[in-house]
Amino acid sequence: MASHGGLPAPEHGLLLSHFLTVRDVAVSRRFYADVFGGEVVMDENPAIVRIANSWIIMNPGGGPTPDKPGVTLEVPQDRERVSAFLNVRVADMAAFYAHAVAKGARFLTEPVDRASELRCYLRDPDGYLIEVGQSTGLTQGIKAAPAGPEEQAVRR
Repeated sequence: MASHGGLPAPEHGLLLSHFLTVRDVAVSRRFYADVFGGEVVMDENPAIVRIANSWIIMNPGGGPTPDKPGVTLEVPQDRERVSAFLNVRVADMAAFYAHAVAKGARFLTEPVDRASELRCYLRDPDGYLIEVGQSTGLTQGIKAAPAGPEEQAVRR
Protein backbone atom coordinates (compact mmCIF):
# COMPACT_ATOMS: atom_id res chain seq x y z
CA MET A 1 0.00 0.00 0.00
CA ALA A 2 1.37 3.39 -0.96
CA SER A 3 1.39 6.49 1.18
CA HIS A 4 0.33 9.04 -1.46
CA GLY A 5 -0.60 11.55 1.23
CA GLY A 6 -2.65 8.88 3.00
CA LEU A 7 -4.86 8.35 -0.05
CA PRO A 8 -5.99 4.85 -1.03
CA ALA A 9 -3.52 4.13 -3.83
CA PRO A 10 -1.98 0.63 -4.01
CA GLU A 11 1.56 0.14 -5.28
CA HIS A 12 0.58 -3.37 -6.43
CA GLY A 13 -2.45 -5.60 -6.22
CA LEU A 14 -5.50 -3.93 -4.77
CA LEU A 15 -6.95 -2.45 -1.63
CA LEU A 16 -10.52 -2.15 -0.50
CA SER A 17 -12.27 1.07 0.49
CA HIS A 18 -15.93 1.81 1.09
CA PHE A 19 -17.93 4.60 -0.59
CA LEU A 20 -20.90 6.18 1.18
CA THR A 21 -23.42 8.55 -0.35
CA VAL A 22 -24.02 11.21 2.31
CA ARG A 23 -26.34 14.17 2.88
CA ASP A 24 -23.75 16.41 4.54
CA VAL A 25 -20.09 15.66 3.81
CA ALA A 26 -18.75 17.72 6.74
CA VAL A 27 -21.01 15.99 9.29
CA SER A 28 -20.19 12.49 8.01
CA ARG A 29 -16.47 13.22 7.70
CA ARG A 30 -16.39 14.44 11.32
CA PHE A 31 -18.38 11.39 12.52
CA TYR A 32 -15.96 8.86 10.98
CA ALA A 33 -12.88 10.81 12.08
CA ASP A 34 -14.11 11.31 15.66
CA VAL A 35 -15.91 8.05 16.46
CA PHE A 36 -13.42 5.73 14.72
CA GLY A 37 -10.27 7.77 15.29
CA GLY A 38 -9.87 8.30 11.56
CA GLU A 39 -7.52 10.61 9.74
CA VAL A 40 -9.08 13.01 7.24
CA VAL A 41 -6.89 12.74 4.14
CA MET A 42 -9.21 14.71 1.84
CA ASP A 43 -11.88 17.20 2.96
CA GLU A 44 -14.29 16.83 0.04
CA ASN A 45 -14.87 16.05 -3.63
CA PRO A 46 -14.70 13.33 -2.34
CA ALA A 47 -14.09 13.35 1.41
CA ILE A 48 -11.77 10.52 2.44
CA VAL A 49 -11.14 9.33 5.99
CA ARG A 50 -8.50 6.71 6.67
CA ILE A 51 -9.50 4.41 9.52
CA ALA A 52 -6.87 1.86 10.56
CA ASN A 53 -6.07 0.00 7.32
CA SER A 54 -9.21 1.13 5.43
CA TRP A 55 -10.72 4.19 3.87
CA ILE A 56 -14.25 5.61 3.94
CA ILE A 57 -14.97 7.76 0.88
CA MET A 58 -17.95 10.14 1.07
CA ASN A 59 -19.74 12.33 -1.44
CA PRO A 60 -23.28 13.60 -2.01
CA GLY A 61 -25.60 11.56 -4.20
CA GLY A 62 -26.33 12.21 -7.80
CA GLY A 63 -27.65 10.89 -11.04
CA PRO A 64 -26.10 8.69 -13.69
CA THR A 65 -22.65 9.42 -15.10
CA PRO A 66 -21.01 8.08 -18.27
CA ASP A 67 -19.23 5.33 -16.29
CA LYS A 68 -22.37 4.28 -14.36
CA PRO A 69 -25.30 4.85 -16.73
CA GLY A 70 -28.73 4.33 -15.22
CA VAL A 71 -27.39 4.42 -11.64
CA THR A 72 -28.44 7.05 -9.09
CA LEU A 73 -26.62 7.36 -5.77
CA GLU A 74 -28.72 8.24 -2.72
CA VAL A 75 -28.62 7.90 1.04
CA PRO A 76 -30.71 5.15 2.70
CA GLN A 77 -34.43 5.91 2.49
CA ASP A 78 -35.68 3.33 5.02
CA ARG A 79 -33.61 2.91 8.20
CA GLU A 80 -35.38 -0.38 8.97
CA ARG A 81 -34.29 -2.14 5.76
CA VAL A 82 -30.59 -2.84 5.25
CA SER A 83 -28.87 -4.81 2.52
CA ALA A 84 -25.27 -4.18 3.59
CA PHE A 85 -23.40 -2.69 6.54
CA LEU A 86 -19.91 -1.92 7.73
CA ASN A 87 -18.38 -4.49 10.07
CA VAL A 88 -15.75 -3.09 12.40
CA ARG A 89 -13.68 -5.34 14.68
CA VAL A 90 -12.15 -3.86 17.81
CA ALA A 91 -9.63 -5.18 20.31
CA ASP A 92 -11.46 -3.78 23.34
CA MET A 93 -15.23 -3.36 23.07
CA ALA A 94 -15.63 -1.57 26.41
CA ALA A 95 -13.00 1.04 25.53
CA PHE A 96 -14.37 1.57 22.01
CA TYR A 97 -17.96 1.81 23.23
CA ALA A 98 -17.07 4.38 25.92
CA HIS A 99 -15.04 6.43 23.41
CA ALA A 100 -17.77 6.35 20.76
CA VAL A 101 -20.52 7.33 23.21
CA ALA A 102 -18.35 10.21 24.46
CA LYS A 103 -18.03 11.37 20.83
CA GLY A 104 -21.81 11.34 20.39
CA ALA A 105 -22.39 7.94 18.78
CA ARG A 106 -25.80 6.42 19.43
CA PHE A 107 -25.94 2.64 19.60
CA LEU A 108 -29.06 0.55 19.01
CA THR A 109 -28.18 -1.43 22.17
CA GLU A 110 -25.28 -1.78 24.54
CA PRO A 111 -22.80 -4.51 23.55
CA VAL A 112 -24.38 -7.98 23.65
CA ASP A 113 -22.37 -11.08 24.62
CA ARG A 114 -23.06 -13.71 21.93
CA ALA A 115 -20.57 -16.27 23.32
CA SER A 116 -18.40 -15.98 20.20
CA GLU A 117 -18.20 -12.20 20.32
CA LEU A 118 -19.32 -9.00 21.97
CA ARG A 119 -21.39 -7.10 19.43
CA CYS A 120 -23.48 -3.96 19.03
CA TYR A 121 -24.70 -1.70 16.25
CA LEU A 122 -24.82 2.03 15.65
CA ARG A 123 -25.87 4.29 12.81
CA ASP A 124 -23.92 7.04 11.14
CA PRO A 125 -25.50 10.48 10.46
CA ASP A 126 -27.14 9.19 7.24
CA GLY A 127 -28.55 6.07 8.84
CA TYR A 128 -25.97 3.58 7.57
CA LEU A 129 -25.76 0.61 9.94
CA ILE A 130 -22.37 -0.22 11.47
CA GLU A 131 -21.66 -3.42 13.40
CA VAL A 132 -18.91 -3.20 16.00
CA GLY A 133 -17.64 -6.46 17.43
CA GLN A 134 -14.89 -7.96 19.51
CA SER A 135 -14.08 -11.61 18.92
CA THR A 136 -14.06 -13.39 22.26
CA GLY A 137 -15.06 -17.06 22.20
CA LEU A 138 -14.60 -17.17 18.43
CA THR A 139 -10.84 -17.08 18.95
CA GLN A 140 -11.21 -20.34 20.93
CA GLY A 141 -13.52 -21.92 18.36
CA ILE A 142 -16.79 -21.00 20.11
CA LYS A 143 -19.44 -20.03 17.59
CA ALA A 144 -22.54 -17.94 18.25
CA ALA A 145 -25.63 -19.89 19.26
CA PRO A 146 -28.14 -20.51 16.46
CA ALA A 147 -30.89 -17.92 16.18
CA GLY A 148 -33.76 -18.43 18.61
CA PRO A 149 -37.40 -18.63 17.48
CA GLU A 150 -37.86 -14.84 17.75
CA GLU A 151 -34.82 -14.13 15.58
CA GLN A 152 -35.84 -16.76 13.03
CA ALA A 153 -39.34 -15.27 12.76
CA VAL A 154 -37.84 -11.83 12.12
CA ARG A 155 -35.62 -13.27 9.34
CA ARG A 156 -38.60 -14.64 7.40
